[in-house]
Amino acid sequence: MSSASLKSLKVDFRAIVPRGLFGLLTFFGCLVHSTLEAGRIDLAGAVIVAPEQMGTAADKSITVLVEEVQKRTGITLSRAERWPTDGRAVIAVGLAARSAEFAGSYAEELDGIDIPGTESFQLSVKREPRPAVLIIGKDSRGVLYGVGAFLRKMHWASGSVGVQDDLKIVSTPRYSLRGHQLGYRPKTNAYDAWSPEQFDQYIRELALFGANSIELIPPVSDDDRSSRHMKTPPMEMMIRMTESIASYGLDVWIWYPNVGPDYRSAAGVRAELEERDEVLRQLKRVDALLVPGGDPGDLDPEVFFPFMDKMAVVLNKHHPKAKIWVAPQAFHPTREWLASFYAYINQRPSWLGGVAFAPWIKTPIPEMRSIVPADVPLRRYPDITHNVACQYPVRDWDLAFGITLHRECYNPRPVAMKTIHNAFDEYAIGSITYTEGINDDVNKFVWGDQDWDPGRSVVETLRDYCRFFISAEYSDELAQGFLAEERNWEGPLAANGQVDVTLRQWRQLESSLSTFSREQYRFEMGLLRAYYDGYIRRRLIYETELEMRAEDVLRAAKENGALSSVEQAAEILRRAKSEPVAVDYRKRCVALADSLFAKIGSQLTVARHGAQARQRGGFMDGIDEPLNNAAWLTSQFDRVRTLQSEGERLQAIDKIVNRTNPGPGGFYDNMGAPGSERRIVNLISWAEDPGTLSSPRIAYAYEVDRAEGRLAPLAWKNQAAVIYETPLTLRYTGLDPDASYSIRVSYTGRRGKLRLVADGKHPIHALIDTWEPPTQEFQIPRAATVDGKLLLTWTCGPGQPGSHVSEIWLMKDQAK
Repeated sequence: MSSASLKSLKVDFRAIVPRGLFGLLTFFGCLVHSTLEAGRIDLAGAVIVAPEQMGTAADKSITVLVEEVQKRTGITLSRAERWPTDGRAVIAVGLAARSAEFAGSYAEELDGIDIPGTESFQLSVKREPRPAVLIIGKDSRGVLYGVGAFLRKMHWASGSVGVQDDLKIVSTPRYSLRGHQLGYRPKTNAYDAWSPEQFDQYIRELALFGANSIELIPPVSDDDRSSRHMKTPPMEMMIRMTESIASYGLDVWIWYPNVGPDYRSAAGVRAELEERDEVLRQLKRVDALLVPGGDPGDLDPEVFFPFMDKMAVVLNKHHPKAKIWVAPQAFHPTREWLASFYAYINQRPSWLGGVAFAPWIKTPIPEMRSIVPADVPLRRYPDITHNVACQYPVRDWDLAFGITLHRECYNPRPVAMKTIHNAFDEYAIGSITYTEGINDDVNKFVWGDQDWDPGRSVVETLRDYCRFFISAEYSDELAQGFLAEERNWEGPLAANGQVDVTLRQWRQLESSLSTFSREQYRFEMGLLRAYYDGYIRRRLIYETELEMRAEDVLRAAKENGALSSVEQAAEILRRAKSEPVAVDYRKRCVALADSLFAKIGSQLTVARHGAQARQRGGFMDGIDEPLNNAAWLTSQFDRVRTLQSEGERLQAIDKIVNRTNPGPGGFYDNMGAPGSERRIVNLISWAEDPGTLSSPRIAYAYEVDRAEGRLAPLAWKNQAAVIYETPLTLRYTGLDPDASYSIRVSYTGRRGKLRLVADGKHPIHALIDTWEPPTQEFQIPRAATVDGKLLLTWTCGPGQPGSHVSEIWLMKDQAK
């Protein structure tokens, strides 16, 4: 790009809505807005001037600055103790209290500078009297974050590096805890293939975007001890990762679940403590442990807390200042279990650092804040890695994506992350995110930026992300590309033309970017999702049409013969494989998946790449999953062929065609389909309850494939669901007050026990097991419908996972 072109660019300094005391100090957002065309200063020959021994994070930041510029540009910035006399540009880096040592001719201007708040910094660019970048930290970490701000804002290409000449940032983090969990274990979708050097680089990158904590997982967890991908033994890797984290001046957390066999006997407790002692003594630094009450592990509070008393002694033997945090999470918590857990917390044991709001916690965080004493801090442990069956599921996700992309795919959800973060951020001191690998990379950086400043614009975070990691020249285009991929998931897929637009945009970027940028793994992850989404949409439209054509044939079975119609319908359905669509999209997906496995060990298939499971990042295994009812229809065709008479065969075909027909005057609802929420009474807006702790969600029953083979109707694969004891309530109006009604229901979600009551007082059925059988039929008491209305409420039994309802037929009695 020419110098004239560079000068024609403008900096978009966005005004940020303030939030709280530090909201006025925006993270990497500019406080000075220039209406003039902004230029850049050339830093290709710049000298770094920085004092020695500023503190671990600050000292390391100089090395980081030199290395990150060199990787992108090929330029190696030199370092000097004093400002050069030849007029070269200077990047001056240091602590505010020592500005006289590095600020040169600007030292008087900076004398007594006030940068408010721990870990804060100021970044400013000067053109006169000489070109300079001033990076000033309140403390050692503040210097590191100031260097990160510079790297995020710099404009680079091979052989050149510069920065806008009117850039000025003063920034203080809103929340004191900002971090991410990096687990080296087989369950992750990439990390177990990483080397210590790859982890060090990733820790560095997270730090440059404001992280101050990294959470590790010990060699013994709810997982296998090793995988075929591991290059380093788990304990050795944990030691190396701790050293890396400490080298950047960050805090070391450990997520340490209780997964042993015996926490009651003296021998069992001794063995568990000895194992923890062996791990903790080898680590250079530990600042805190998070110990979940469950998921994994399953200890009663009466066992859990006395064990924590003993565990704290072992922890403090090696790390005297470290604290233990606990999380009241469990898969099947009863009210009594929760009450006991909180009672122990409220006794304030001396080792208690705080309480984590984690996945599968039954208590909403506002309620938790009211239960836990005000002087006991809360930390968020948000699941940013999963799409469904998780803490924050994708809202209204199309079933085609649920079937193919599954639970753990590349899932940039920047707008959702900001919304979820800001719904509850004021209740906690910050977050350490729960992540299972590289699939949620965009989400990590967005969530971390929100922990720094909840007023931060998502698009600005993405521009920084894309500028630093992929291309400075196309940072906005790439940022918009990731936002577009999130919009791919909005509403019914077949009607979402955004998917095709998104793919065209990414394909144009693919042809425009430099080789260096095009080969960055973060670009390839975005590109793969764009191709994948486009392929799935094409298949969905095509396969839906094939199913409709097959149904056309079946409806004419009386005229054309049952067996002939079945054969013709089956042949139409087979065209999905014999005459596939968009094969070039699929081919590109496969090539990108292989490239990402080679680059970062991203395990997108079980057989080819060694993913632990389909739901653990292996979403490429779902790329050809049927998107219509072909599997169920084929199984029904097999049944028709076994029948002896034409009458029986025609009757069976009629049942196939009319499977969802509730009969005249009746109602059919596929509760997982778009629009099903119209009947749900107890809805709360997604922005208010993104974790659906108090309202229903759409859930996806992957158990269908395991329990029933792949012969179930698509309608069984998602359902309206509620978590734990939250009720699911539906309303029907306009019923015939003189008629009798019966209800047929498909219960195909999580296995459990649930009951159904009409109008809050008329039992339809008591607690029954779901799936036994999947579809059941019951009579509705006349007293419940005599007013022409019907209220149906499902609740589960104590400690059960919740109520899941896939299909409902409300059928009017046809007897006259």
